[in-house]
Order: sequence, then structure tokens, then C-alpha cells
Amino acid sequence: MTLTATHCVASIPTYPICKHQHKPPRSLSWRILSRSNRVSNVKIPQSTSLTFEPRNECECFNLYEQQVPYGQAWAWQKSIVNEKKTLIQRNEDCSDSLFVLQHCPVYTLGTASSEQFLNFDVKDSPFDIYRTERGGEVTYHGPGQIVMYPIMNLRNHKMDLHWYLRSLEEVIIRALSKVFCIKASRLKGLTGVWHGNQKLAAIGIRVSQWIMYHGLALNVTTDLTPFRSIVPCGLRDYQVGSVRGLLKEFQSSADCERARVPDPDDGQLLDITCKSLIKEFSEVFQVRINYETISRLELLERTCRPFGRGT
Repeated sequence: MTLTATHCVASIPTYPICKHQHKPPRSLSWRILSRSNRVSNVKIPQSTSLTFEPRNECECFNLYEQQVPYGQAWAWQKSIVNEKKTLIQRNEDCSDSLFVLQHCPVYTLGTASSEQFLNFDVKDSPFDIYRTERGGEVTYHGPGQIVMYPIMNLRNHKMDLHWYLRSLEEVIIRALSKVFCIKASRLKGLTGVWHGNQKLAAIGIRVSQWIMYHGLALNVTTDLTPFRSIVPCGLRDYQVGSVRGLLKEFQSSADCERARVPDPDDGQLLDITCKSLIKEFSEVFQVRINYETISRLELLERTCRPFGRGT
């Protein structure tokens, strides 16, 4: 099964078309140091939920401290999707994968996204623009935003796209509630995670032969200015928010002990949020997280190349 779009009105191809080219290094794996998995000095409250027996394994590339070019991360995803399809064809075990990272500044559009939601000439874009095969309208990715790309075989879970979308939302809602006491929620008829009128997290997915990829993006310490140059997700009557912005409002909260974090700096806040997201992802999808090594990433880099100009 492959999810396809019913219409396409934009003309942006599936590679950057503007002049802002971030040429990726020959190899990114050398930059993935032990600090990517370091233990934060800020303690995260432990969940009070019951422990569970993981039903599946999930390899995790925790690169949240890295600003990965979009084309490189996209190529990694496609490579792993192809790996999983091959395993399924051979009737071999096909576990799940997860990338956690930040991106260099970039705008991305879904398969059927419309250029009417861009408040600039595509030939003079502030950042690179990628048209991808995910669903949804235009969004922005950049530093301070934690992106999670689960590459999941729904045969191991539930072959239901609505269930999968709601589960991704649940990961974010739990993470924000348990650590920061942010009462995030869903809005009827819309995809993503919200606090009041502010959209905190966007979700866009693709499914091919019941293998999911692309994923979610949560604004943590993100500079929200680039969102002003687009109509985020095609929603004109809503605002974009961030965890940092909400915490400034809640700093004096006295009704939630978990909110009493001693004013974390941006690095600590990203660290806390990342760990909480991975923990809740593990529980919602009932998977055991296995952190991957540099050698696995190097192997991926040898079997794929970044999507870029001329791809």
C-alpha cells in the first residue's frame, strides 16, 4: 500500500530550487560524538505508568544535538525504508527505526502542497525548499526544533493510519504533560498538537507497503520568525508556539511540581524534551529502544546520497 495524493497544484520539484544551498559534509557520522547520548544534569520526572513488556525492537539514531541537512535525513529514511521492504519480501523480521535530530533551516512541502501558502517568491526563498512525498502543507524546520522520524512496520503494530497519527500525537502530549505540565491537546479535524490556539507540533507522514516514514516536529526553543513567511500547514487562523514560549508563561506556576525546573537554558531544554519524547515513544508504541552506533550510520551513508539539486 502506498499513500498517494489526489491533486497537486504546486510546481516545486523534490529538491531545493533556491540559491541557499547547504552542501552536506562528505560524512556526518564523524560529528556524532558521545555527547549525543550524554546524561542531562536536569532530572526528568519518572513516569508513574505501569512498566510494560516491549513487543518490538526499535533502533534509534539519537542525533538531537546535530543540525542535519534535510536532504541527508531524507536520504537516510529512504535507505532504511528500502531495507525494510527487502526484509519483508524475504519474510524476515523487520523491526522499527527512529531518527531524532534538528534540521538546518528549511521549508518543506507535502506532495499536494500549494504555493499559495508561501508568502514569498519561490525563486527568492529565505531558505531551501523541498517538496517531499509526505502529506500536509508547507512547514518550517530549523534549529531548536526536535524532529522525530519513525520508520515503522505497521505489521508489527496496527495497520491503521488514523491510529498511527493519533499515537504520534499522544507521544508529544504525554511528553509535554509529564515533564513540563503543558496541557497540550488535539483539535478536532486537525492533525498535530496544540496549546489553545498555538500549534506546538506538526505531523506529516508517508506510508508505503505499510512502512511509515517522515514524522513529527516539535518547536522547543525554535525561533518562530521563519513561520511568518508561510502559512504553516495551510492554517491561516492559528498561531505557532513553542515549549520555550509557554514555559516563560508558566515559570511561576505553583500547581505542578514537575514544572519547577530551575530555568533550563536552551541546551538543557532540548535535552529534557528529547529524552522525554523518546521515553514516551517507547511506551506508546511498546518498543524497546536500542541506540545505534556510528558504524551503522556510516553504513547508511555508503548506501545512499543526500537529495539535492539535480536529484
